[in-house]
Amino acid sequence: MATSTHVIVGGGLAASRAADGIRDSDSEARIVIVSEEERLPYERPPLSKAVLVGDKPEDSALTHPAEWYAEHDVELRLGTAATALDVAGRTLTLADGSALAWDRLLLATGSTVRRLDVPGGDLLDVLYLRSMPDSAALRSRLVAGSNVVLIGAGWIGLEVAAAARTRGCEVTIVEPQAAPLLGVVGEQVGRWFADLHAAHGVALRLGDSVERLEGDGVVRSVVTGTGEVLPADTVVVGIGIVPNTRLAAEAGLEIDNGVVCDERLRTSADGVFAAGDVASWFNPTYGERMRVEHWANALNGGFAAGQSMAGEEVSYGPVPYFFSDQYDVGLEYAGHVPRGTATDVVLRGSPETNEFQAFWLDDGDRVLAGMHVNMWDSIDDLKELARSRTAVDRARLGDAGVPLGEVGR
Repeated sequence: MATSTHVIVGGGLAASRAADGIRDSDSEARIVIVSEEERLPYERPPLSKAVLVGDKPEDSALTHPAEWYAEHDVELRLGTAATALDVAGRTLTLADGSALAWDRLLLATGSTVRRLDVPGGDLLDVLYLRSMPDSAALRSRLVAGSNVVLIGAGWIGLEVAAAARTRGCEVTIVEPQAAPLLGVVGEQVGRWFADLHAAHGVALRLGDSVERLEGDGVVRSVVTGTGEVLPADTVVVGIGIVPNTRLAAEAGLEIDNGVVCDERLRTSADGVFAAGDVASWFNPTYGERMRVEHWANALNGGFAAGQSMAGEEVSYGPVPYFFSDQYDVGLEYAGHVPRGTATDVVLRGSPETNEFQAFWLDDGDRVLAGMHVNMWDSIDDLKELARSRTAVDRARLGDAGVPLGEVGR
């Protein structure tokens, strides 16, 4: 007989991993996953990579096969949105009018895409990429020879550009900043991303904006701030995401760039936890709150939240990590550069051949973050430098002949 009921709100990786974490520590608890989507929980990175290109089927993105949930006594309420959370009464109201009683509840509600607010933004074939249906709709539009315009040169924009070029589309990226990913990697590494895509035939309009979209019910062109008219059979908007905090906010939970949590991923409401994109949690490794929108945080944070819900003493303090695949380039990034921190970049290896490492240093020559491009088996060393914030000798750090474990001063 179940000793308690743990309800998980969300249908992504964080939700699935929370079920893993609960069941890892408690074989008896009742676990219920409530998801607005009708699909089994799935990961999102493949939606802009192998699934979008068509190299892998949609089912490859599932976190677990259907039989896993039955084998582990995890109940699924799919295709049913959660509409209200009653913290005092410990109930969750669903769109079908039913209510779930809970002893502990996890908010793994994820995030929503930012919408493009310009004239013509509501035309047909203006697409966003966040869900499995989004990926399927976009994949059907990536036809060889068609004109695809990407608005935004962030991770989604760059990965979709690579997928579209791989499928033979003519691709243009419009980005208001001077380089792709400028706020994440800085201008020097951002220029490398620009060169990578230009070398694969992508036309970049950097430092330009979108004035309006034009068409006859269906998008036909993008007009930029400089007046250029870009033909468009498909427009893909990738201008960021916002955490889905409505359920938490209406229930009276503390909100500040996400649902505020402690290092055990407990929210301001007793018995309520949060994980993944929506969680703004205190990271004890860095001594500050952060919200991380990447795969690894859903993977590890979801599991940690599940264990915390099951009564384990959790202290969730990862070094933020993400990865990306674009064309024949694979990269991994680890670390955290606090907002507003001035950094210098040290490179080792050969950016010209797409095999190098980049390190972001503060004014004390401490490594805050590192990234490798096609230099595998180095991510653990990068994570350790970022975790320890090691002060380094810049010349040794930039020398590929010096092991990363020996670059300290």
